[in-house]
Amino acid sequence: MLGFFRKPVELSFIVITYHMERELPRTLQSLSRSYQLGSAGINYEVLVVDNGSRPPFGKERVEAYGENFRYLYLENAPSSPAYALNQGVENSRGAIVCLMIDGARIASPGLVRWASAAFRIFADPTVSVLGWHLGPDLQNRSITAGYNQQKEDALLAEIDFPQDGYRLFETSVFAGSCQGGWFLPIGESNAIFLRRESYWSINGYDERFDATGGGLVNLDFYRRAVLRDKAELVILLGEGVFHQIHGGIATNAGEERLKRNIQSWRAQYKKIRGIDFAPPKKRPIYLGTLPAAVLPSVEESARKAAANPAAWE
Repeated sequence: MLGFFRKPVELSFIVITYHMERELPRTLQSLSRSYQLGSAGINYEVLVVDNGSRPPFGKERVEAYGENFRYLYLENAPSSPAYALNQGVENSRGAIVCLMIDGARIASPGLVRWASAAFRIFADPTVSVLGWHLGPDLQNRSITAGYNQQKEDALLAEIDFPQDGYRLFETSVFAGSCQGGWFLPIGESNAIFLRRESYWSINGYDERFDATGGGLVNLDFYRRAVLRDKAELVILLGEGVFHQIHGGIATNAGEERLKRNIQSWRAQYKKIRGIDFAPPKKRPIYLGTLPAAVLPSVEESARKAAANPAAWE
């Protein structure tokens, strides 16, 4: 009988992991109630979908972060995370879903609060969060200059993470798909929120994107989610997700290998969609706050936007 009276789940985070023993704990910590500011009273869950890690990350370790954390292990999982994301949504309970294709990304502390608010303000939005790379440069470049997991651990210790999660902005740069900053079109988000029925209305993630790591599958989903009929694009200003170095095929491949990968991924996208990929040019609405650590990136972004007034045409 207790289950009958349980409050419905408002929001489900779908977090995909694969061999992220070091990185996933920080991601989960950043999604916990003790870290997420203003999350009291918001009934949300975090569903970790393990895409076949050997050994598995483990149910007990995930559930240790709170009673709202759950774990799903996929046997014989495809190398692309598209299937895992669709399975995650099918097994989740929230009216709103957040797709986090990369479990190595630490969230800022206002993600739950402001994403939830967006769905109370707007009827059927696509809510987007900009991506960042921890470290002094894009990680494809910084790793060639000696940036590694040990230096990243020291960097996070230096800002006393997780005491003030907004200090992550002090030690990060815009991710490759968000190089234009806050006020120009972006190519993808690694925390995409939309209503469950809207997710399935565009058929979720396209499992034809079968490259290891998914290729452009996340960019493809983001574009389709943003360009849905009557969907408003809401960007959470002052929030972000921060990529930890972990040897990922896209973010940590090294510049030359990344160039080769991108050529292959773009070719697959064109084969599937019949056009070249381009970021969606829908002007966003901004919702959130501006902690002090975010202000330098806002200034940088404003300069870039002012220098490129035709970007939205």
